Amino acid sequence: MNKKDIAEIRKQFKLETDLLKIAEIYNVYIKQETSEIFHEESRSFAMLEREQQELFLANFKKVLAGKLDIKLFEVKFQRPEEGQADHTQTLLYEGLHADEAEGWKDNMQRVALKMVEETPYDKDMVITFIRGTYFKTTKREPDETETALRDEVYTTPFVLSSMNQTELPKSSLVFDFIEKEFKSNVMADPVIKLSSPVGGFLFPSFTNNAADVNRILYSAAKANKPDFQFIENVLNGDEITTAEDDKVVFEEIVKQVIGDEVNSRTLAGVYDEINSMLEVEAEDEDEPAPMLDSKEVERVLKASGIKDISTEKVEQAFQQVTDDRQYEMKASHIVPKYGAKSIKINTKVAEIKIGPEDLRYVKQVNYNGRRCILIEVEEDTVVEGFKLLAEEELE
Repeated sequence: MNKKDIAEIRKQFKLETDLLKIAEIYNVYIKQETSEIFHEESRSFAMLEREQQELFLANFKKVLAGKLDIKLFEVKFQRPEEGQADHTQTLLYEGLHADEAEGWKDNMQRVALKMVEETPYDKDMVITFIRGTYFKTTKREPDETETALRDEVYTTPFVLSSMNQTELPKSSLVFDFIEKEFKSNVMADPVIKLSSPVGGFLFPSFTNNAADVNRILYSAAKANKPDFQFIENVLNGDEITTAEDDKVVFEEIVKQVIGDEVNSRTLAGVYDEINSMLEVEAEDEDEPAPMLDSKEVERVLKASGIKDISTEKVEQAFQQVTDDRQYEMKASHIVPKYGAKSIKINTKVAEIKIGPEDLRYVKQVNYNGRRCILIEVEEDTVVEGFKLLAEEELE
């Protein structure tokens, strides 16, 4: 899936839409530090009260919130072993296409049991599954009306799961208008934190309007903090790499090739070269995400003006850092977004943030025998509303 696919299905999680229909909802309550189901409930989503529907829909949108490879991860399923009956891909597929609601519920129950058997939770948990259908209109033609667009749609049945912690409400002081007195209000019913899911997934994944039952979209609780055990043991998915991981790998590979010292102009050139790859992708969203393998890294370093770059040296760096000469990284993981103050310059005195396109205006210089950071500016420098006076010229 790409960010456009996710954004389009996410915005359909609302009551007034004919492009997404939820058939059933199945809720499982798990007591803390247990590996069994305390309570379960399966019913038609349409039978819920409107307020409950709105709360759940907002929760499902939260599951699909976040950036790809940072909070959302497309995971490829491992191949099931011979005779493996509880492979999650199989359970989800069979549940999704079950004719009866009871068959759907039974399969989701088995997935829920895998979740709690893998890791007993330190708080009571509610695991929710929904089964629905997503409709996406075909591309608009210049002479088509909104009504005509509904005549032809892509149809994708799906399962979405959300995992939410519970908490006991805090006691409070209230005023009783009838008795005209102050009372303590102590509630014993746990509150399900639907506004902050701690995990979830969407099955199947889909790209260019085609469902891919061999992949699942996994949602982590925190950015760059996927639960690798959950992915492997519950979802039965292959290993994934976060955007943060790719960035660290790229930095280590470049250090292996050119060393850990570089001037700002060269580093800016590296970012410019990679950003140009992303600009081509942005012009055509149907193009696959640009990747950086050893050949592309070699090209980027040479184009940035770095000397003595050879294929052998780059391939050896890939082997040393990743143990895989064929390793690939998404270009979007390496370059901070242009226009964002996302590059950090760390010193003991201060932390400076600038955009990657402005890195060429930053230099380290020697001034009066001390190392200093020099930032070239075209206008007056303002600090807390005061314009700084120009100091003496550097020699």
